[in-house]
Amino acid sequence: MDRSNLHKYQNVCVEHIISHPFCGVFLDMGLGKTISTLTAIEELKYDYCEIDTVLVIAPKRVAETVWEEEAKKWDHTRHLTFSKIIGTEKQRMAALKKKADVYIISRDNIAWLCSLYAAKLPYDMLVIDELSSFKAHQTQRFKSLRLARPWFKRVVGLTGTPAPNGLINLWPQMYLIDRGERLEKTITAYRSRYFRPGASNGYVVYSYNILPESEKLIQEKIKDICISMRAEDYLEMPERIDNFVKVVMPSKLMDAYKNFEKESVITLANELKENTTTVNAVNAAALSNKLLQFANGAMYDENRNVVPIHDLKLEALKEIIESSDGKPVLVAWTYQFDRDRIKAYFRNMAPRELKSAQDINDWNAGKVQLMLAHPASAGHGINLQAGGNIIVWFGLTWSLELYQQFNARLYRQGQKERTIIHHIVASGTEDENVVKALKSKDRTQNNLMNSIKAKLELYRAFMR
Repeated sequence: MDRSNLHKYQNVCVEHIISHPFCGVFLDMGLGKTISTLTAIEELKYDYCEIDTVLVIAPKRVAETVWEEEAKKWDHTRHLTFSKIIGTEKQRMAALKKKADVYIISRDNIAWLCSLYAAKLPYDMLVIDELSSFKAHQTQRFKSLRLARPWFKRVVGLTGTPAPNGLINLWPQMYLIDRGERLEKTITAYRSRYFRPGASNGYVVYSYNILPESEKLIQEKIKDICISMRAEDYLEMPERIDNFVKVVMPSKLMDAYKNFEKESVITLANELKENTTTVNAVNAAALSNKLLQFANGAMYDENRNVVPIHDLKLEALKEIIESSDGKPVLVAWTYQFDRDRIKAYFRNMAPRELKSAQDINDWNAGKVQLMLAHPASAGHGINLQAGGNIIVWFGLTWSLELYQQFNARLYRQGQKERTIIHHIVASGTEDENVVKALKSKDRTQNNLMNSIKAKLELYRAFMR
């Protein structure tokens, strides 16, 4: 493929990157952020002679495979050279010494790189692939990159979901693009201007509520350097079918689940002591995880030993696989015991776990019938649409971002068949609350917190 094969909207993105030294490119999954950026890099280096070297920060597997492979697919970018700063420290140091146009590093190693160069990184242009992974201002990766940010001539932030959990998380991402020019210089100033405190306990604020006009004001502030496009407006995609497979627990098992839920909620409430309605994200997630583990069919005990409970979801997965008539199936798992139990249950099918570039290649070549992947490790940038069109969510996630990103591994540009996304849901359990949250696509409310607070109210009468 050559430059003329780029879509019109991709050319718009290329021009946006070239015209704006510091910009955000917020494109839905499948719209081709990578080739648009590579094209801009190629032109900025060889036509405009404006840059020499580029640093790309990406999720580990994207850093390992996606960027270089995408460049090789196109005539006008295949001459770009790459060096991957990944692996052991010795391997990373060797990659730094290699002459290349584009240096790629995983986001987990960016703090190391900044420390190595005392924040003054020797690259002209910075590309942050999956900018939303820098949404937390307290993380070391953000703090390190914040110090290095002034040394770049150009910065591009790429993501399909800049604010997966609400606009409160937009500030760190925009700061890395424009150093606070549009949305204030500090997170405190940003919160004060656009939000008001929500749930709190004394001086500790757990959440912030956006002010009525703030969303519009924020969009106005950043629209000059950020471009946003939705896949539905530009791509003609095959049909997507969302199928919800309900598994029903026998009455004794359902009673055991309800008793476990009640005991867990009461334990949490008693631990909170002073105010049974005050719950933070940590203890809410811990309780929800226990309930979701039970729904999936096993649990960790206090010593991290796995306690089997039921095989209902494994049986449902077997029916889905059998009804797929031999087509490849991509399964999203949540807990390690999910993965291990699926491997054991379907050992005759020789299931594979998505770990390496070879796994990706074999899947896309049709050599793997049952592939297992965790959404957090396979949720960004990996192209799997050539290998199949069926996804099964064995366990569910509260993260709308992970959910959408994982589904987009198959339901994206290049998919030739209708995509079927199965969700195995244990009726009457925490699974149903997660499904409700995912269906609502609500990025602004903390659905996990609301679910746990509702349970606290339900069992209030049993608390001491």
